[in-house]
Amino acid sequence: MMEIREAREALKLYFGYDNFRPMQEQIISCILKRQDVVVLMPTGGGKSVCYQVPAVVMPGLCVVISPLIALMKDQVEALLENGINAAFLNSSLSAEEQYKVENACLAGNLKLLYVSPEKLLSAGFLSFLKRVQVSLFAVDEAHCISAWGHDFRPEYTQLKILKQQFSQTPMVALTATADKLTQKDIQEQLYLRDPQIFISSFDRPNINLMVKPGRDRFNKITEFLDKHHKQPGIIYCLSRKGTEAIADKLKRSGFKATCYHAGMNAQQRAKAQEDFLKDDVQIVCATVAFGMGIDKSNVRWVIHYNLPKNIEGYYQEIGRAGRDGAKSDALLFYSYADVMSMRNMLMEGNEKQTELQLVKLDRMQQYAEATICRRRILLQYFGETMSKDCGNCDICRNPPTSFDGTLVVQKALSAIARTQEKVNMGLLIDVLRGSRNAQVMEGGYDRIKTYGAGRDIGTMDWQRYLHQMLNAGLVELAYDQNYTLKLTEQSRQVLFEGRKVQLVKFDEVKQPVEEVRKARPKKEVIQDALFERLRALRKRMADEHGVPPYVIFSDSTLQEMAAEKPTNRIAMLSISGVGSLKYERYGYDFVNEIINFITDEQEKGNKVKGATHLVTYEAFKNGNNPEQIAQQRKLNPVTIYSHLATLYEQGYEGVDLYRFVNKKEYLAICKSIESLGADAKLKDLYDALGEQYEYHKIRLSIAIFKREQLG
Repeated sequence: MMEIREAREALKLYFGYDNFRPMQEQIISCILKRQDVVVLMPTGGGKSVCYQVPAVVMPGLCVVISPLIALMKDQVEALLENGINAAFLNSSLSAEEQYKVENACLAGNLKLLYVSPEKLLSAGFLSFLKRVQVSLFAVDEAHCISAWGHDFRPEYTQLKILKQQFSQTPMVALTATADKLTQKDIQEQLYLRDPQIFISSFDRPNINLMVKPGRDRFNKITEFLDKHHKQPGIIYCLSRKGTEAIADKLKRSGFKATCYHAGMNAQQRAKAQEDFLKDDVQIVCATVAFGMGIDKSNVRWVIHYNLPKNIEGYYQEIGRAGRDGAKSDALLFYSYADVMSMRNMLMEGNEKQTELQLVKLDRMQQYAEATICRRRILLQYFGETMSKDCGNCDICRNPPTSFDGTLVVQKALSAIARTQEKVNMGLLIDVLRGSRNAQVMEGGYDRIKTYGAGRDIGTMDWQRYLHQMLNAGLVELAYDQNYTLKLTEQSRQVLFEGRKVQLVKFDEVKQPVEEVRKARPKKEVIQDALFERLRALRKRMADEHGVPPYVIFSDSTLQEMAAEKPTNRIAMLSISGVGSLKYERYGYDFVNEIINFITDEQEKGNKVKGATHLVTYEAFKNGNNPEQIAQQRKLNPVTIYSHLATLYEQGYEGVDLYRFVNKKEYLAICKSIESLGADAKLKDLYDALGEQYEYHKIRLSIAIFKREQLG
């Protein structure tokens, strides 16, 4: 059996990470044991690594079924940059190009092959795969297989043929957004055998969640963009016409923007996407046709110009921001007119799907109107309970006024229990308000104890209270059981264990107050300036290599470089996201840029913490001796020798300390170092040596000792 040790080595070598993220190692262990696996992990949570690392260490070819051409191209480019042989097969390739890829598969030269479901199911392709050693099937965006999912793709339903024809080959199904019903459907549709289920936390704490009224949207957008200078982002719109209009207005306002929608021809869409991926434009105004699976890690914000039709789609779309874990923003504009427009669109579908979609739209509306922590609502929707408010949404920053609503909640929960969890929200309100309509009377609900217990509360207020209860996880909505309300463990705590519940007073909800922007510390200003320098270098190198900038290094990797300022190979390799292959290709240029930046800042009189020895290094490389450098920098020569000792200990090239302390001197000093220890004070070593050797020679000898004796 393959050891996880090889997977860890591959993670560092190819991806530059020292440790797996939560759950990745367990998932990979199961795959290496040839078990079927279902992975639910939020966008940016590291799903790709879960099959890419096993693909590298397992013998044979990993076949990845992916829904979009753009996603395949994107991921293959990133894999090739990481030194992993990968390719894709889809309709964008010529017959000759497809022939080359197939030959590479047969020759065993590829580790990963990305295919569309249409290509997978095309004539003769499964027979072709039987001539190849397939190590693993990975079904990406697996929610597309389920009619309950928000991106249902009929061709995905035929993927069950893989288990029928390759019964011994392990399969991993991956998705970022799937409720309980969709999760169950994925397992059944793919014929998975006793799959191991991994449900990661859906929490993306780095994304700041905001909802604003839909009035004066464009001016609010430009204000927002002024605070996100040069940062890439996406504006999602309901209509094609809307994407074009907003992009045009942004361009006239001086922003680099483009639009993307299904009405554009393939060439126009490809150019818009390429320009965005390569940071040639800052903003894409798009319909939901844009973005599924786009692995652009440096998207810093997402704006929804209109209300999305469901929480799954919304969550997936905001997940395109901050995939690298760095701080990002998600802004949603909300108006009731948007709800009406969306309802009209949904009414055009088939009756069963329309009913489901309208209920999901209601949940989206509840999120937009929420008066409790927005992140708790999102997580609750996916079955995850959060014990405290997130502190990173507009509601948490500006909480509304609440009251003890325990009695109101108990009335509702008791009515749900006494109707045997068989009523939907509308009927429950009728029961609570003592209505005598046909449904209430036919169900016999006029005879239960809580009938009419909520007469003093209006229908609209009951609806709002129930929405709050739903958002807080006090009740669940069963989509597959006629949208009836169900009790939860938290319901029982309120009914039987004395748990108190706070509800919001609707007439006192405060409007969000804009945060006061504080003056930033000089250290942060310098760090940001270095980040911009590194980002500009990344863009130049990306253009030279013909790849998107984030494929070279992610924003979070650049931010860590800007904070840590690595200036040699050892230090650079300790940065998360810098592997050996990436360093060989790009690392030296980034090290030089950091050193040049530090030198520039020092010349401007700005102190850069921990960097003074690097200025010495630059002067030393240019042929100056320690005394000359001390004179230039107005420092004591002993300080300059100490800088050289530090540089030597850290492995900088071209620093030969034997130029300043000869072998005989070093061996004599070494005896005292061995006796007193390498961390002894210079004064103690100086005294032990009978004051025969200068301080700087002792310091240089300590550096030589540490490298030669201690490694």
